[in-house]
Amino acid sequence: MDPLTVKELASRVLQHEDLFILDIRRREDYQDWKIEGRNVENINIPLAEIKAAPAEAKQQLPLDRPVYVVCYKGISAQTATALLQREGMDNVTYLIGGITGWGEHLEPVKAGTLPSGGSIYQFLRLGKGCLSYMVVVGNEAMVIDPSRFTEVYQTFADKHECSIKHVADTHLHADHLSGGRKLAAETGASYWFPQADDEGASFSYTPLQDGMTIALGDNQRAVTVLASPGHTYGSTSFIVDQEYLLTGDTLFVQSIGRPDLAGKADEWAKYLHATLYDRFPSLSQRMVVLPTHFSSTNELTEDGKVQSTLQALYTNNQRLNISPQKRFIELVTENLPPQPNSYQEIRQANLGLVHPEPKQQQEMEAGPNRCAVS
Repeated sequence: MDPLTVKELASRVLQHEDLFILDIRRREDYQDWKIEGRNVENINIPLAEIKAAPAEAKQQLPLDRPVYVVCYKGISAQTATALLQREGMDNVTYLIGGITGWGEHLEPVKAGTLPSGGSIYQFLRLGKGCLSYMVVVGNEAMVIDPSRFTEVYQTFADKHECSIKHVADTHLHADHLSGGRKLAAETGASYWFPQADDEGASFSYTPLQDGMTIALGDNQRAVTVLASPGHTYGSTSFIVDQEYLLTGDTLFVQSIGRPDLAGKADEWAKYLHATLYDRFPSLSQRMVVLPTHFSSTNELTEDGKVQSTLQALYTNNQRLNISPQKRFIELVTENLPPQPNSYQEIRQANLGLVHPEPKQQQEMEAGPNRCAVS
């Protein structure tokens, strides 16, 4: 069997195909972060155990379906694959790039069509649980919450014969390195950022202001800015063509954003409550919510998107049905997962105050996102 690429893996996960993954990393790393999908089956046998007893490892694996070996970067997996093949397993191959490559791959899907003309695309970073967006109207585009892999957005824009005119970050990210400034510089686009999250940023930007509109193509009010503090003080959402609500890390399909990554959980939880219990309920509940993260591939729809309507979320998302405010704040601040890997360093990098090398960037972003309340 030929080795599996991360793009092929992404396609199979999105199509909910059956997959069997043999992860040969250390047990603690596997337990912290693994390849997931609706029909993905995982087993963890560290490489040292396979080397010591390949025949015993074989007994734990299926012989009637493909087995894909995953390591950190796709190198050790080749060794494990060869050992198992010597045991007579011709149904074994490996994932090129390993879990690192999986965590860096972006897969674009069409999230919807705009009522006034145009489209919105969702870029799924399946291995990291991150989402970014491109809004296209005519031959102009706006990219929201881009990852550091800016070439993906430029290639996609070129393919769709449009120019990236605007780039925005909904807030100061703490779980992944933003590609916003870099993409804006590469394309000559305007870079938008919430001033309330400016903690000494070293770069210039155009401040996002509540109620302002951003034009795309012939639609002068394609995107409306909506202040939605809580995850951070400057957290901002975008209403696209009055149909889609891009909520950043404020509201997710199955949870809500955590308010503690700047050490101000109690204070920001109050803002989060006001956003979720006052501001968003005042909007049209038919709006389609498009968040910047997801916690589980169970949040993917049958056609491979992460989205829901406000109405459905206020019915099904338990974090949106807690009263009184005091109880909400208690639950939010007491149910916080471990903090993201290197989150303080990531915040500093996203402010332009430190400039990590590519290898450091990989290490800083390793692991799942942890932006949601448990």
